[in-house]
Amino acid sequence: MKAASAFHLAPPMDVIHFPDDARPARWQQPVLALGNFDGLHRGHTKIIERLRRVASERAATSVVMTFDPHPPRIVRPDKAPPLLMTKAQRLDALQRAGVDGVAVVRFTHELSQWDPETFVRTVLVEWMRVSEVWVGANFLFGRDRAGNFSLLRSLGARYGFRSEKIDPVRYKEFVVSSTRIRRLIAEGRVDEAGALLGHPYAVEGEIVAGDGRGRGLGFPTANLATANELLPPHGVYATTVRLDGVIYPSVTNIGLRPTFSGDGQVVVETHLLGVDEDLYGRSVSLGFVQRVRDERRFDSVDQLTAQIASDVQKVRTLFDRMSL
Repeated sequence: MKAASAFHLAPPMDVIHFPDDARPARWQQPVLALGNFDGLHRGHTKIIERLRRVASERAATSVVMTFDPHPPRIVRPDKAPPLLMTKAQRLDALQRAGVDGVAVVRFTHELSQWDPETFVRTVLVEWMRVSEVWVGANFLFGRDRAGNFSLLRSLGARYGFRSEKIDPVRYKEFVVSSTRIRRLIAEGRVDEAGALLGHPYAVEGEIVAGDGRGRGLGFPTANLATANELLPPHGVYATTVRLDGVIYPSVTNIGLRPTFSGDGQVVVETHLLGVDEDLYGRSVSLGFVQRVRDERRFDSVDQLTAQIASDVQKVRTLFDRMSL
């Protein structure tokens, strides 16, 4: 079981923000995919592959347009879901997917009150000067979500751009959606979530100092401070750690460390298999592969140590069957 190299360097990608930045002069007849792209799942990947192919055939620029913050945070904050990605993760994933540019619309209360035509005219036509716009089958836009694909197509005919609707992507019997993936992760079904994503669900952050208990038990751990909003439920997981472009197998515990009567704060602590070095201050990406067991309180440290050893062996066996 060896660490695996990962992720080749992607070509440079332009990132612009509305209304602050001008559209780059080098963008030619942008072909644009419009949506939130949270998680960059299999459905998003299929859209981007088609986007890049069509843009290449037309010597056009492939662009993804997304929103920040997520529109529900502005229009119905009490019902806004936790996101699968931070903005930085989303931009990094889009760059690795190979799009030429990303246009980020700064979503404000004022913008949420625009009628659909104002959005199309101001953002898509005057700012982006698009040649074609692709949206998902259920995409709605404008004040009170009044705009749908039929309206976008008629506005495109008026303003001189084409519109295309992308049908939902299915994986086995499931429609792939960010909503379904969020639910799977919240239920601890990280392997199923990873199947819909096309990659393990990952959170990113910095390794911070812990209390050293793991090392005292013979299983040194790295504690992760993350800005990601959605963590799987408390428990032990088979995970991967991406560090400086290399992927390492690992075991991660999320929870309150009940055996030690902690301070009530949720801790994300990871034991890298076959790695024992100082990682404090390093930035890592932690991918969740499979749930191993629930978190539980043990009557003694010896019982806990024996259980950790069992967990580690189980995860070693899992990764020995897999290719990272």
